[in-house]
Parts: sequence; structure tokens; C-alpha cells
Amino acid sequence: MQICSRKLRGSSARHKKTLPLKMAAQRRTLMQSHPSWTDDLPPCQQCGVGTAPNCVYGPEGKSSQSHPNEDCHFLFSTECLFLYGVFNGYDSSYVATFAAQCLSAELLLDQLNSGHSDADIHRILTQAFDVVEKSYFETIDDALAEKANLQTQLPEGVPFHQLPAQFQKIAEKLKSLEQEVSGGAMAIVALILNNKLYIANVGTNRALLCKCTPDRQNQVIQIGRAHTTDNEDELTRLAQLGLDPARLRQTALIAGQSSLRRIGDYKVKFNYTDIDVLSMAKSKPIIAVPEIHGGQSLDGVTGFLLLMSEGLIKALEAAHGPEQANQDIVAMVAAELAQQSSLEAVAQSVVERVKRLHHDAYASGRQRSAHCSRHEDMTLLIRTINYPLSDGSLTPTQGGRIYPVSVPYSNSQSTSKTSVTLSLVMPSQGTLTNGTSTASTLEGGTPTPRQSPTATLQSTNTQTQSSSSSSGDGSLFHRRGSQPALPDETGRVPPYVDFTHFYRLWGAEQSDGLGPQ
Repeated sequence: MQICSRKLRGSSARHKKTLPLKMAAQRRTLMQSHPSWTDDLPPCQQCGVGTAPNCVYGPEGKSSQSHPNEDCHFLFSTECLFLYGVFNGYDSSYVATFAAQCLSAELLLDQLNSGHSDADIHRILTQAFDVVEKSYFETIDDALAEKANLQTQLPEGVPFHQLPAQFQKIAEKLKSLEQEVSGGAMAIVALILNNKLYIANVGTNRALLCKCTPDRQNQVIQIGRAHTTDNEDELTRLAQLGLDPARLRQTALIAGQSSLRRIGDYKVKFNYTDIDVLSMAKSKPIIAVPEIHGGQSLDGVTGFLLLMSEGLIKALEAAHGPEQANQDIVAMVAAELAQQSSLEAVAQSVVERVKRLHHDAYASGRQRSAHCSRHEDMTLLIRTINYPLSDGSLTPTQGGRIYPVSVPYSNSQSTSKTSVTLSLVMPSQGTLTNGTSTASTLEGGTPTPRQSPTATLQSTNTQTQSSSSSSGDGSLFHRRGSQPALPDETGRVPPYVDFTHFYRLWGAEQSDGLGPQ
């Protein structure tokens, strides 16, 4: 009887030890398999999304994916609002997916309505992120408890690979639990309500607003800044917690990431005292509180909104340098909008173009090649604002609108930038894809007034910056009638674009001995 009782107690103890692990696994499986109620909401038709997985370039130009895609996004519209989000996960896709599902449910479940003031909306957005953070940690608290319990059963100070054989099973369970609870996500969310735009940002994703001015220029506005150690406001926040800003500036990555605001990531939320650079903080230094901009009235402006994951931004900056990344991406979007009749095709084409630029920079073996050995997952969400799409048949002489965009022409490396500005043909005003528009600079935005998007290539020998900008009157295009062009005796169709100025500048550079050898 005594033996039986001991066996029962031992079985009960083992059951108690394994129960939290089983419960955590069951809860996560349930979360991943159970469809979100937002799945039934129709996606916004005024949006397009392009994606590409992470990539590592190997020998002989071969590429491979280092981990499953960890980005995700949402794009919803209801009778009274539009809601968009891009989430950049790391160490797992679970946090990004959970945050996207939970946040959209929090905001769309009758939380927002047309009667809310700007202050109400700021409060609701902040509360929604807080609910997401707390709900996520509730899904892993059992696994964290089991992890802590197992760690007490291991000898102190002994690395996993040196553990005696009797502890190997515990070590394997700990590794499995670590994979389950690891990871976090950065998020950028855009809300349009009462024809006002609000941006909520946690981390290193980016929002750009491009507005087309009456003189046919594209004004690019970055809404907010990344939450990194380059952000003085973030350093001030952390200094108030007792951390050393100078030391933080020297620390490029904290627990593997540059972002000082994240959703999830239990290590920096609960174990930050174990991280040397954060150990003196009076309270949690890495937070999931969003920085919110807006609301800004969206009346009377034509343009588009871009939400980009960190992977897309970093890939473009690695290939072309960070100075012109915003203008570069806007130029690409404007170019694709001039040619594509689908926003999905526009977004995917731009992502593929960034991917190709990144690969070409790596393959070139030139100055920026060392920065381009790999890129992370890329996501681009485009939301047009009273911006017409191409019908696929317009030519420069058939009523197309012209917007200046720079085209790089020098392949030599240099410390200066050389570009020739051509004009992109935009569809003439007709059927709009969208009934909402944006206006002036959002609070905290960084406008680039009356500046056309420029895409430039670095060069080593040039000492001056030379560019030629068209006036937007279509003078760089050969005039044609409405009849289709006929092939000449060689079977070629005469070009629409006049490259005379392009070749004149190219020839001048070659004659000065500045061209590639």
C-alpha cells in the first residue's frame, strides 16, 4: 500500500511537471490552427502587397533561404475605416502572426467609430498594442514556467554540451521550449478614419507618404523614425531610466536586434537585467508602446501611402546607400503605377526590383557588395490615394501624366552621385482606384518638399554632381500620332524615349576617362 502510494505520488509529480508543457503546446496549436474572425472580412481593394523571402548568397551566385518567412501583414476595410499593418517577425513567425490577428481584432471589434476624437484614437491604439503584448505573454507563460522549473534541475554553471548523460533529456526539452517562447516582432500600422490618417509604429518598419504636387513633383514624407539608438528621443527615454546614452550608441544590436521597441521577446522584457547594456534600467527599457502620429486630414491630395518592413528598407539601403532610399522606393512605385493595372502587381514588381538591385550590388564586387551578402524578408504595402492606375495602353502622346524620376546611368564607383532625370508617363485623370486622399505633413513627419524621387548609383572618380531634370512636359519623348508604330527595315520599332541627352552625358564622362576601365 505504501509502495502504491509512492508510485501514485511520483506519477502525480511527473504529471505536474509535464502538464504545463503540454498545455502550452496545446494553446499554441489552438492559436495557430484556429482561424481568426477577421479572416471573414474582405481585404481592402485599394491596396496591394508584395513580398519576398529572406536570402543568403552563396558561392557561384547561388542563393538560399536561411529561415521561414517571418513577415506578415493585414489590410482591412469596413464601412467607416481602413486598417493596414506590416509586421516584421524575428526568431519565429509566431509573434508577428499573433500580433497581426490580435491587433486587428482589438481595433475592428467595435473599438473605433466616427465619433472618436484624435485623443480617443491615440488612446485606443495604445491600449490595443498593450492588449496584444499581454495576450501574447499569456500564451507562453506556461512554457516559461516549465522552462524555469527544468532549469532548476540542472547543475549550475555547466554548459549544455558538457552536461552529464542523465541531464540530456532535460536539455533537449529546454531547447524545445526556448524555440517555442523565443522571438518578437516590430509593427507599423496605418488607420484611416473620418478621412484622417494615423500611423502607429513599434520598431524599425517604415511609413512613407508620397503626395503629388500641382507642378508634377513627388513630395516624400517619412512618418516617424525607427526606434534605434540613432533616435535621440529613444536615447532620452532610456536615459531617464538610468541607462547611458553614449554606451547605447556604441551598441548596434541588443539581444540580436537594433530596435528599442518590440512586441514579445521575453528575454528583453523579463530578463533585461541579465543584458549588460540594459542591466541598470529602473524599469523595462524595451517596450511595445507605439509612437503615434496623426490624425491628419486627407482631403484634396493625390498620392500613395507605403508601409515597408525593415527587410525591404535594409536591402535597398545596402544596395544604394541610405541617403536616397525613400526617394528610390517612391520612384519605383511611381514607375510601376505608370505601367501596371493591378496594385498587387505594382507592389510585387517593386519588391522584385529591390531584390534584383540587392543581388546585382552583391554580384558587382564593387563598393557596396560587402553590404549585400544577404537580406531579410521583405514586405511592401501600397495604398493609393486618389491615384489612377495605368490601363496598360497609354503612351506619352495619349494623355499620360508626366512625373520626373531619376535613372542611374553610371556603373563606375564614386563618392558622388550622378543621375539623369527622365519623365515617367502616368495615366491621365480618369477613374480613380480610391475614394480617400491625404493632405499635409503629419505631425512628426519629415517632408522633402518639391523633390522628385531620385535613384542614384555611386561612382569613384567623379568630383561633381550632374543631373538633368525634365520640366514634365514630355519633351524627352518622341511625338507620335495615335497610330501604332511600324517596324523599320531592321524589324525594330522606333523608341518612345529620346536618349540623346543620356548618351551625351555618358559620352562626356567616357571622354574624360571617368568611365569603367
